[in-house]
Amino acid sequence: MERFGFVGLPNAGKSSLYNALAGGGALAAPYAFATTDPNVGMARVPDPRLDALAEMSHSKNVVPATVQFVDIGGLVAGASRGEGLGNKFLSHIREVDAIIFVLRAFADDDVPGPSDPLEHLGVVELELTYADLETVENQIEKRRKAAKGDKSLVDEVAALDRAKAVLEAGTPIYRSNLAASDRALLRNYFLLTNRPVLALVNIAEDQLEDMEAVVAPVRAELAGRAEVIGMCVQLEAEAAMLDASERAEMLDGLGLGEGALPTFLHAAYKLLGLRTFLTTGEKESRAWTFRSGYKAPQCAGVIHTDFERGFIRAEVIHWDELIDLGSWSAARDVGKLRVEGKEYVVQDGDVMEIRFNV
Repeated sequence: MERFGFVGLPNAGKSSLYNALAGGGALAAPYAFATTDPNVGMARVPDPRLDALAEMSHSKNVVPATVQFVDIGGLVAGASRGEGLGNKFLSHIREVDAIIFVLRAFADDDVPGPSDPLEHLGVVELELTYADLETVENQIEKRRKAAKGDKSLVDEVAALDRAKAVLEAGTPIYRSNLAASDRALLRNYFLLTNRPVLALVNIAEDQLEDMEAVVAPVRAELAGRAEVIGMCVQLEAEAAMLDASERAEMLDGLGLGEGALPTFLHAAYKLLGLRTFLTTGEKESRAWTFRSGYKAPQCAGVIHTDFERGFIRAEVIHWDELIDLGSWSAARDVGKLRVEGKEYVVQDGDVMEIRFNV
């Protein structure tokens, strides 16, 4: 399961975002360091395609794709040198697949801290950059010595040298021009800034109509190096505590449609190049997560390793075409099921039935 780590200054809205995604459970308080231990939760990725297939098949069970997220204590200036909660809490996100920056964009007399999201961004990036610099400095000479006896490490040491120069300049790796090959060589060091980033600008309810204007400076600053979205986290957290009909009524009354959470989850999901294929039947309809570029046997392995090991072929149809035809048997009867082999590159939204033999 893919994991996302929330990072931000105290009171930026991380714990409220956690509650919006998980339906409660994290303490959200107007003072620094309310979160002293990491909260780990799971969120379902909304998918109307799955819902339509489940309805078509009269499925008894519906299983959406899920992602895991980690909410850590707030960072403060000097965290990389031990200020506030220090580096201890950075360790909780060393192994996440992507980082979500939560940046508050409003002032509140009850909530201390800056109200400029660019100020939030600057502090958070600098602390993560310093933490990464410390990691590189602790490793580089050891790897340089090891490379004298193992020439396969030469490229890795060169990548560390280039990363050190970037980090010393105060630039996070994801914002640098380091080659993809260098970034791949650095993965084993679990550097905090060497992973995809999504910046969530947390706005107040009275900023909803001006959301794009509030988000624009952050989007301009990151200049395509990260996804940027705006959200009123508090409203989403409040809506998440209601049942489905009350939630829909509340969001619709505010003119928010289905809310910002689905947009956020889809953006986070696609940040890692994740895609979805589907299976459907009377027993179950299910969304399966795979990485863009996977071939049919690899996707079969997502279901079960035996499916990949004994893969023969897959019957495939795109979800909307299947919905139009009304059933799997109808699609077969009119010859709309494609038979795909081991070289087929699975597409987002494919509905598949795997044939295998072990």
